[in-house]
Amino acid sequence: MKTQRLLSLDALRGFDMFWIIGADEVLHSMAKATGSPAWQKISAQFEHPYWEGFTLYDLIFPLFIFVTGISANYSLGAALEKGVARSSLVRKVITRGLILVLLGIIYNNGLTIKPLEEIRFMSVLGRIGLAYLFSSLIFLYTNPKTQMICFWGILIGYWLIMRFSSAPGFPAGDLTEEGNFSSWFDRTVLPGKLSRGIHDTVGLFNNLPAISSGLAGIITGNLLRTSHYPDRFKVRSMIVAGTACLLFAKGWDLVFPINKNLWSSPFVLQTVGLSLFLMAAFYYVIDVKKWTKATFFRVIGMNSILIYMSGKFIQWSYTNKAFFQWLGDLAGEPFNAVILAVTVIVVKWVFLAFLYQRKMFLKI
Repeated sequence: MKTQRLLSLDALRGFDMFWIIGADEVLHSMAKATGSPAWQKISAQFEHPYWEGFTLYDLIFPLFIFVTGISANYSLGAALEKGVARSSLVRKVITRGLILVLLGIIYNNGLTIKPLEEIRFMSVLGRIGLAYLFSSLIFLYTNPKTQMICFWGILIGYWLIMRFSSAPGFPAGDLTEEGNFSSWFDRTVLPGKLSRGIHDTVGLFNNLPAISSGLAGIITGNLLRTSHYPDRFKVRSMIVAGTACLLFAKGWDLVFPINKNLWSSPFVLQTVGLSLFLMAAFYYVIDVKKWTKATFFRVIGMNSILIYMSGKFIQWSYTNKAFFQWLGDLAGEPFNAVILAVTVIVVKWVFLAFLYQRKMFLKI
């Protein structure tokens, strides 16, 4: 097994976060400024569908979970090879997962004390934490074959539950926002509030298939860490597996729609397929061809949780305007918004580069 750090993994994580820290807003601003149908179509790909459907923006979240699964495979696998006790690793996995859940609650609600009914408990970081926790535990206690069985078993089991259950008063298999079983479960079990009242966009029950998103990363890590497989074989394997996932997703979509809100089984396969393509591309260019000039993305990827959390505690727009308002004024309407959308990314990147150069990373 290979245990050295994958430069491509850090770069892919940074590429993913690049869109979260403001690149999407650049596209939206360009669409508004130009009024171009082409830019508007591109901009529309960076908006989430309200319920069913799929855009490129829907890939960002599951891609991060996929990357987290690969990273977990590398870190836990290396620790096991060094003889670290499995029980010790379990404690670390549980601790890290629960810290991410806690950070997610803080991200949603801030540090102010609120009544229970006003607190939103489910979050993006919470889903990442739970998917990481359970997929890592499966990795620690099973072999690759069993991990693959768990991946498919969870997806099929989730589909069967959603197919033959529903909210009370709705027909079995109802997949509307109010009538589906997952949303009803969250309304019934979760304390506090849901993001949409009757549904939470990152609910509790549909964390179940998100475990498969993490397991997909774990399984990909098994491939990448196997030293006797040639690099080109690994790249081809990821492309073939990605293609198979996309084909399965399209077929499954006929009976169980691709739906990010429900984290439906075909949604998992669709995003795993695209994630495998991206991982193959980054791995080939950076780790196989040794093109190491991906520092721009690695700077972001090495402090991904920090820059995500910073949006709740640092007013980046204030700093951005302090440095670059003059540039926006110089550009004038309608492109001043585009300029400021670009420069806020610059401000965040410089901050992250400062930390990167000093090897200051937020590790959980």
